Amino acid sequence: MDNPATTRILRGMDTDIIIVGGGLNGPALALAAAQAGFAVTIIDSLPVDRRKRPDFDGRSYALALASTRLLRGIGIWDVVAENAQPMLEIKVTDGRAGEGPSPWMMHFDHAEIEEGPMGYLVEDRHLRRAFLDAMAADDRITHLAGDTVVAQDASAGHVTVSLASGKSVTGALLVGSDGRQSGTASRAGIKRTGWGYGQTAVVCAVTHERPHNGIAHQFFMPGGPLAILPLTGNRSSIVWSEEENRAKSLMALDDDAFLDALRPAFGSFLGQISLTGARFAYPLGLTLANSLIADRVALVGDAAHGVHPIAGQGLNAGLRDVAALADVLTEARSRGEDIGNPLLLERYQQWRRFDTATLAIATDTFNRLFSNDNPLLRAARDIGMGLVNAAPGLRRGFIREAAGLTGDLPRLMRG
Repeated sequence: MDNPATTRILRGMDTDIIIVGGGLNGPALALAAAQAGFAVTIIDSLPVDRRKRPDFDGRSYALALASTRLLRGIGIWDVVAENAQPMLEIKVTDGRAGEGPSPWMMHFDHAEIEEGPMGYLVEDRHLRRAFLDAMAADDRITHLAGDTVVAQDASAGHVTVSLASGKSVTGALLVGSDGRQSGTASRAGIKRTGWGYGQTAVVCAVTHERPHNGIAHQFFMPGGPLAILPLTGNRSSIVWSEEENRAKSLMALDDDAFLDALRPAFGSFLGQISLTGARFAYPLGLTLANSLIADRVALVGDAAHGVHPIAGQGLNAGLRDVAALADVLTEARSRGEDIGNPLLLERYQQWRRFDTATLAIATDTFNRLFSNDNPLLRAARDIGMGLVNAAPGLRRGFIREAAGLTGDLPRLMRG
């Protein structure tokens, strides 16, 4: 059923599902749940006009193919597709800034799989506007923008949140999609495990003379990886991970001096480059919620797991949480189950726990292996990349992993 009638849970509740967090994962879940017939209330600390700013600010996301399937299923992809840049190839190299990449590399081409491009690059502004417009058009979704949760209480049969505005909302399930410092998780007593990497990601965008041909580059340097990700037109998104002090110095430079620092690492293969949009800095670390669930509470996205951006999988992992939770809730609704039932929430946790733990271990290991200048490790990783590149079966496996096509896919992420 694409547009079923809402069957709101009664017994004095205001809504079925309360979602805290209005970034991207929260709205994605709101739309998926609403399409399954649930009444949803989403609480966002930012006002709508802040979320809908149309100016390009340099931020963008690498969406795996499986994630674009989810967006298509909830009515978002057709809105943003014209502003999406297909990612046709990925080139992974090792080296030092100013010296060029090592001759050993991994090269992944979308032509080796049947499904199409491995993913797409989409600007943050296009995604946010599409989500906000879709939520506004769905009368099953109540959007409380510019308000924050100050307290939550789970009791028999329902959960209630109290807002800074003085309002309160009662529902059957509370979903935390409120980031790495999740208030939803901390109020539910969920502790976290993690550590910092001593690195900061400097994020920006550049225009360049030559076309990128849909090729994404990941250049591993001693201080951290540099990702050059293709945007529409002759533009690329930059995610430059560096040691904290070095990143702080980079952020303090004016635009011309910053470009002078970037060019030795970026190289000249795309011709002259210039900055477009703003620069942002994000401290990097690993943070995992010790549990994805609590009493009538579930976590998705960075509230559940924050990983290193080394593989660009943060948002994709969050959207897989969304798709899995939507599956579990939809199945529960069809059976007439209480969607806050602990056994139901445990099904969600079991589905997602192994995948998120594996992603955390992989990104942590890759960052530690590549973000150094140890000659023995450097030789080992270069040989390893060469071996993977020479093995079609391994290479194809990496391509399918990058496209999000492996593992137990939720319904919204299947072809």
